[in-house]
Amino acid sequence: MRRLWPPRIPPRRPILITAPATDQPIQLSLDEAVARGLKNNLGLKQSEYAEHAIHGEQDQALQEFLPTVTLTGDTGYHQFNLAAQGFGPSVISKFSKVFPSGSGPIHFSLITRATLTEGEINVHQTLFSGPVIAGWRAAGAAARAAHFARMTARGEVVQQVATAYLRAIAAASEVDNAKALEQADLVQYNNAHAAHLAGTVANLDELRPRVQYQAQQQATIAAQNTYEKDLILLKREIGLDPGQKVVLTDRAPNNDLAEQTPEEVRALAYRYRNDYQNLQNQQAELKAVHAAYRSQRYPTLSFSGNYGVEEIGGAGSHGTFAAIGTLSFPIFREAGLRGDIDASQAQVNAINAQLDDLRAKIDQQVRSALLDVRSSKQLVEVGRSNVDLATRELSDETERVNAGVDNTLPLVTAQATLAAAQSNLVESLYQYNVAKLALARAAGVLEDQYRAYLGR
Repeated sequence: MRRLWPPRIPPRRPILITAPATDQPIQLSLDEAVARGLKNNLGLKQSEYAEHAIHGEQDQALQEFLPTVTLTGDTGYHQFNLAAQGFGPSVISKFSKVFPSGSGPIHFSLITRATLTEGEINVHQTLFSGPVIAGWRAAGAAARAAHFARMTARGEVVQQVATAYLRAIAAASEVDNAKALEQADLVQYNNAHAAHLAGTVANLDELRPRVQYQAQQQATIAAQNTYEKDLILLKREIGLDPGQKVVLTDRAPNNDLAEQTPEEVRALAYRYRNDYQNLQNQQAELKAVHAAYRSQRYPTLSFSGNYGVEEIGGAGSHGTFAAIGTLSFPIFREAGLRGDIDASQAQVNAINAQLDDLRAKIDQQVRSALLDVRSSKQLVEVGRSNVDLATRELSDETERVNAGVDNTLPLVTAQATLAAAQSNLVESLYQYNVAKLALARAAGVLEDQYRAYLGR
């Protein structure tokens, strides 16, 4: 019996098919980025090829149920040496009395020649076989397992692409904030410089905003560099040339996610998670393989037959046929049968343990994802409040400096506080969106519902 082990799906590697760069910038939304990632990811292609290979094995298992019909035909010129086959002169002389003259045939040639033409049709079918039936079930389970393995790979691609896109737009927000603060610092520095030239403020009050302005210039350069590198990583994930210019059309999602309980998310995971479905089908496959080995003790019933026509030397044709039913069963193969059964039972036990471990892992992932969503949501709320307070503080200090009530030191401090608050808000919002993606992945609905989880 052909061994049907679990399908070996190649691990998904982060190698992508890259398209050549063009001069025209590509307008790229989150949905378009995900679509490109699913289209160009080489690891996902390998999973698809592996699934096709498993379907080929399933067709091979199906053939064991179907009748096999073959048609053969041949013609040829044959020459036989009768003496070499034991019909020499001494043997022929023994038959001389059967001839009317009492002597053997005159000029009897010991070399004979004949032209043989024949055609034959053969049929074979297995009527009953326990291993064949169990093998077909195992092949079906293997095909379903390969399908869910491919879907698991698709979920990984969606999560990686979406995370890279969110990271890039978070970096873009950092650049915007840095440029806005740089422009505000430039205005403050120009005002302080003009006041110093007018003699209304000391040199120190001019140096402070100048240092703050140059420090913010450095922050802008660093933020721009980080953004460019994040774009390169995103283009790598979706199969674009690193030199291709892209324009991100979506902004950071800023919507809250409805509250969910661990029981609700865990129920979704057991129903929709592809890795869980994959492991369940691997379990079904191994159980079918185990049943196939156990059923090798059962008898096998098969039918075979043929019908043919032969013509020798133009002497006319003659039909031949055969119809054979075969019933076979093992008599003394106990050691081999027990070895196969024990080995397959060990594999079933191993996959059962993996399923138990995956159930516990799903529960842990669900609870961790919910905690991350809850905490990152609170961080976003606190970050928004901090930005509002820092903005008000900077506005008040600006008015005090302009009115000559205070020097520029509190103003520089307020500007630094606002910059830190804005950066923290951007990072918190990014972490919140990533946590929502992780929750969707833990629930097994990432590919279909990542828009809903992000609030798009």
